[in-house]
Amino acid sequence: MTVDPRTLQSVLDGRWADVRHDVRTQMGTLSVHPDPDLSTADYRALTTENLHRLAESGRPRQGFDPAYGGGGDVGGVVTAFAMLGYGDLSLLVKAGVQWGLFGGAVQVLGTSRHHDEYLERIVDGELLGCFAMTETGHGSDVQHLRTTATYDPATREFVVHTPDAGARKDYIGNAARDGRMAVVFAQLVTGGETHGVHALLVPIRDDAGDAMPGVTIGDCGVKAGLNGVDNGRLTFDHVRVPREALLNRFADVAEDGTYTSSIENETRRFFTMLGTLVRGRISVAGGAASATEKALALAIRYGATRRQFADPATGEEVVVLDYLVHQRKLLPALATAYALHFAQSDLVSDMHDLQNPGAEVDERRQRDLETRAAGIKAVGTWHATATIQTCREACGGAGYLADNLLPQLKADTDVFTTFEGDNTVLLQLVAKTLLSDYGRRVGKLDLTGKARFAADLVAGAVAERTGVRALVRRGDLRDRTYQRWLLAEREQHLLANAAQRMRKALAPGADQFGIFNGAQDHLLAAARAHVDRLVFDSFAATVDRVQDAQVRALLADVLALHALTVIEGDRAFFTEHAYLTTGRAKAVTQAVNALCGRLRPHARTLVDAFGIPEPWLACPLLDGERDAGAAGSDPSPAQEEPTDLASVG
Repeated sequence: MTVDPRTLQSVLDGRWADVRHDVRTQMGTLSVHPDPDLSTADYRALTTENLHRLAESGRPRQGFDPAYGGGGDVGGVVTAFAMLGYGDLSLLVKAGVQWGLFGGAVQVLGTSRHHDEYLERIVDGELLGCFAMTETGHGSDVQHLRTTATYDPATREFVVHTPDAGARKDYIGNAARDGRMAVVFAQLVTGGETHGVHALLVPIRDDAGDAMPGVTIGDCGVKAGLNGVDNGRLTFDHVRVPREALLNRFADVAEDGTYTSSIENETRRFFTMLGTLVRGRISVAGGAASATEKALALAIRYGATRRQFADPATGEEVVVLDYLVHQRKLLPALATAYALHFAQSDLVSDMHDLQNPGAEVDERRQRDLETRAAGIKAVGTWHATATIQTCREACGGAGYLADNLLPQLKADTDVFTTFEGDNTVLLQLVAKTLLSDYGRRVGKLDLTGKARFAADLVAGAVAERTGVRALVRRGDLRDRTYQRWLLAEREQHLLANAAQRMRKALAPGADQFGIFNGAQDHLLAAARAHVDRLVFDSFAATVDRVQDAQVRALLADVLALHALTVIEGDRAFFTEHAYLTTGRAKAVTQAVNALCGRLRPHARTLVDAFGIPEPWLACPLLDGERDAGAAGSDPSPAQEEPTDLASVG
């Protein structure tokens, strides 16, 4: 089986293939590999220069309302943004702050008075801004931020104030050097009453670049990575802004201080406002996916030419990617990268349909989007951190050299697990949503349904104790239906048992915090299982849509490797709860090994299909490809798969 990488690339490019093509063409002029010896000041200046070149390309404009010169293509601009992860991640983050967070907040939280005055300048890169949400003392606990915006009816102004050191806005992108204005999230106070967190536009620098009166700007300094981004700290000392500075799509304050909102419940209002900003979380997941794919492309291409130790039968040194242990390092990670790529594509597509100008508000779909975005961002960024480290190790000492790009990828993506939402907190949010939905489903059952539900729980416990479950449902490990059954059963099992544990919190006088705290590991496992099943389903749906038979067959093998790798990684659960016998658990490992051998001939094709521009991969690490080519070695072998999967499963 020989697959053309370009045919496979068309599947990966998906709905926004034209956008991906344009970005590959347009971004070729950018300096995506800054000199490792570049000073922080010069790196920041270069990143800002490239940001303006992005603005000139017109690509960021495509995500904004056509009424303000935009293209109305929300999904397209998020796709383009993620592709910057193939190049310079500092540029990706700075662009995300400018057009995703700052510009996105003005667009989705503001109204025509803000759009008319600011959007054109934001889109063109004339007005650079910040997204000032995170505080030193309340990073993930946004609902309890301490910065205040108190309305003064005498002057028709809001007074923005940082009451203590813990309320300082921290780690704010664009703040230390370039930002002129910030979207500041603060507790809104009118007439002595607090109405929860709202967003206001606050100028932080004048035209000369000096801090505005009452605004103190600090510099976070050199970070482990992303030093092209000028992260800073903002403190406000009774800074006055006009009443019109309030981004008032969901709530407003009249001249006399009267507060009104189209959403009466404060908690629901808060989550509605934050839900409209889900684009940033999705964008981070996309950027992490691109960085992961780049690392895999580097490591697999290197492994396909690097030789180490001789084959006793021939005396010739063996290509390291022919060793099973090396395949084990890289190919399962590659399979999961494919799975996350397709899950991300589905997420972007749904976000586009929900948030594009003119789309109808659908709260249920929006809530589902937010849950999936939180879960995929968490799983995807953790995968990036683990995979880039594995790729570094797979390249040995060469992978540790800055010229070979992997160290910078590692440093730049490390923070992705904690910004735009700490991953552990995000999975807790997923778990809470799952529990709420689960409770509603059970609550709707009639008496007969509830009795059957209770009986099923008892039957499941008996099956677990006796081991009969694994004997009754003994499927073929190669079969996609059986793989999905295992993943879905794990999800439902963990969720049902988590719900049982959390029921204790409803009892009168129960220690609700203690019960929740004691079950957190269980809740996180349930959330992770849910995301794993969603990712599997996205990949499977993509495989079924592919028309080319050879591409479909190749992707089916990649999907199987991903699914069995997930199952192998949680063999303890499947054996402890009698979904697999110990013998079947061993067979999972045998099947993973067999699939690694089956996919080895296609490894180069699979990474070439990402379509990463060659100049963005150019580094000494891949110089060996030229040497191998001169010696007559094919760096992308297309021989038939040697491994027969019929012997496992």
